[in-house]
Amino acid sequence: MSKQPLQRRTTPRPQTSKGMPHSQIGVGPDPAIDRELRRRAYALPGVLDRPTVISVPGARALWLADDVELLRPESILRGREFAHIHPDGSLHATLPSERAQEAIDAGWAEPHPIAAQLGMPGLVMLYTPRSMEELDVVVELVVDSYNFVTGRSIDATTLAGQMS
Repeated sequence: MSKQPLQRRTTPRPQTSKGMPHSQIGVGPDPAIDRELRRRAYALPGVLDRPTVISVPGARALWLADDVELLRPESILRGREFAHIHPDGSLHATLPSERAQEAIDAGWAEPHPIAAQLGMPGLVMLYTPRSMEELDVVVELVVDSYNFVTGRSIDATTLAGQMS
């Protein structure tokens, strides 16, 4: 998991739905930032780009290949989908509960509406990144989720420099 404290997000939190499906309201991705988000997310070792098995149509799963060991399989809601990217560029992911709270407090995330019901305090929505600086933080949190689920220790900064 990342050792760096999260910087405070400077842009306002988007309005979101309170029920299911849990989504942002009136926010769309910047095409270049969205492409880079997906490039970095799918550059994680053993992460496949597949249709979601749990979210809205058009969402894309971050699906762990069968040969990727799961340290915390209980943190995955269905199949091997540890996170997914919505068409609006936001994501749902499971973080360690302390990191999830830090992301919420710093303005990067909010709890999923059913996180408490499921006993998964780390299940959050990560807001759509609106700049490359915001993208770096969102990708760091996606990598934190990957590391939490797999037990690996990938550094998010290595994904920024990889070529697609």
